[in-house]
Amino acid sequence: MVAPLLKDEAAVPAVRLVRSLASTLREDILSRRARVAIVGLGYVGLPLGTAFAEARFNVTGYDVDPQRVAAINAGHSHIGDVPSSQIAWLVETGMLRATSDSAELVAADVVVICVPTPLTDAGEPDLRYVTTAVDRVAASLRRGQLVILESTTYPGTTRDVVLPMLERSGLTVGRDVFLAFSPERVDPGNPKYGITNTPKVTGGIDAESTSLAALFYRQAIERVVSVSTPEAAEMVKLLENTFRSVNIALANEMAVICDRLGIDVWEVIGAASTKPFGFMPFYPGPGVGGHCIPLDPLYLSWKMKTLDVQTRFIDLASAVNHERPHYVVRRTEEALAAHGRTLAAARILVLGVAYKPDIDDARESPALDVIAELARAGAHVAYADPHVPTITAGGVAYTHQPPTADRLQRADCVLLITNHRAFDYSFIAHHARLIVDTRNAFKGAAVGYAALVRL
Repeated sequence: MVAPLLKDEAAVPAVRLVRSLASTLREDILSRRARVAIVGLGYVGLPLGTAFAEARFNVTGYDVDPQRVAAINAGHSHIGDVPSSQIAWLVETGMLRATSDSAELVAADVVVICVPTPLTDAGEPDLRYVTTAVDRVAASLRRGQLVILESTTYPGTTRDVVLPMLERSGLTVGRDVFLAFSPERVDPGNPKYGITNTPKVTGGIDAESTSLAALFYRQAIERVVSVSTPEAAEMVKLLENTFRSVNIALANEMAVICDRLGIDVWEVIGAASTKPFGFMPFYPGPGVGGHCIPLDPLYLSWKMKTLDVQTRFIDLASAVNHERPHYVVRRTEEALAAHGRTLAAARILVLGVAYKPDIDDARESPALDVIAELARAGAHVAYADPHVPTITAGGVAYTHQPPTADRLQRADCVLLITNHRAFDYSFIAHHARLIVDTRNAFKGAAVGYAALVRL
């Protein structure tokens, strides 16, 4: 009796091909012969490319902005967390270069896509940067390449959007090329955790893709956590930032409650933080900003709406945080009224417009909404932020105005939005007349004749 075949004979060469391609790529990664391409050289892509160049991989960064490409090739960094001296050294040694020619992606063994994923005006995911990037990768796709998407997106994007686009090349994902998702976890300005010591999560379309992506990241990153699917990896990032959004919203609502009850919310949070279990402190503020917390939960909310599932926590948290800049303006108006001034025609100096302390990024910053609403109410607004030289808020351009003694004394109200360490809080408190503090930054400062309102 002839034993039945355990495998389709026609499938055996394909299995051998996959193993051969994967083995070759694995050897190239381990020996640092693998060439790396980073698509998108922004806040995620440039630090990632720099980390792998530091790990002695040959890295080519692709970006559509020719000025950015030229600056990097000249040794200049546009990212605060990546010093120009580091870029200049890596460029000089030949480990890092930038290009605007997408045809060069064909030479890469590993291609990592790090492009923005904003929302449309209707609050829906805008994947045009992702699809444009994948189109360019697919145009030069060849056998044996590993493609990794890092752009934050909803679960299913890697499988349902990226995979079909790559396979239009005639190559099959999981057989000819490998595909995975790994969420970026960059925290700009964090002095403790950067690219290399923040654990990396990755999930591939198949086991081989997951294994190769994990191996690749382990060459530059201390810890890599593999999950079963790209959908799980996509969900990890959304959970992380939804967790933060919901808890920040809770802190913001608690601040309103404490204000109405005449209780110091900062004192309450400080005391609650002494509990060694069951509590994690989150703090109120003027709203949420940056590319992650205001947007990422809405990606998940949108996805679930397509499945007729309501995300009540996400939607409520987004509403609470979105309302916060208006609350700041209203409380500023009340503080001015208590000192005989109206918001209309008041001179207001806003301190800090970056979305978090000690960085130069004002994307989605609540300061922009606060400034725009103050200006619409008739206030004369100026801002001071040593990290952000210019902004546009409400269609109006503003330029950083240093908080000099004269400028502080002339302001009817000094409104603290972002608590940069560069600010001299004792100096500001000594010269200002009225301070509205949304970050508890003036706690412990020697307040002169200023009236201090903490939100």
